[in-house]
Amino acid sequence: MAAVLYTTTLPSPTAELARRIHERSFVTGEFTLRSGAQASFYIDKYAFEADPAMLREIAEAMLPLLPNGLDALAGLEMGGIPVATVLSQLSGLPTRFVRKQAKTYGTCQLAEGGEISGLRIAIVEDVITTAGQVVQSAGALRQQGAKIDAVLCVIDREAGGRERLAQEGLRLRSLFTISDLQSASPS
Repeated sequence: MAAVLYTTTLPSPTAELARRIHERSFVTGEFTLRSGAQASFYIDKYAFEADPAMLREIAEAMLPLLPNGLDALAGLEMGGIPVATVLSQLSGLPTRFVRKQAKTYGTCQLAEGGEISGLRIAIVEDVITTAGQVVQSAGALRQQGAKIDAVLCVIDREAGGRERLAQEGLRLRSLFTISDLQSASPS
């Protein structure tokens, strides 16, 4: 499969987009994260992913993060799927939909939407904290023959995920960090 090449003249992400994401999805309180860690804030990513105009704007801003030479995107269940789908529409790259674990019925697939063996794939996620699920999914996709070295996300919570991914030979390309969102907020 030939890699899709694209060019974009979009400006870099703006503080205004960061401010709106923060305003829409930043919630304070006491939360338990997927990693089990306790946090005083939560990013309700579905608040921005459910808004078609904002999701498209986010995906447009993420286009320059895509490495050259990709064959496909891999949207992780569940939050990475909407972002990967819109990125697919904008870039022309096909998308694979990656489950947390392979189904135990039907086709028993880990990745839906087509073959992954031999393809250069970038994983797409919405928010990265410790990157535990991304590491697991990347390992499973690599076992099935995918070539993966890049992970794209909307928000890096700056909680060790970037470093953990680097240990696995994965480069994190984030649209924003949590610091970016907090800096853009007028609070």
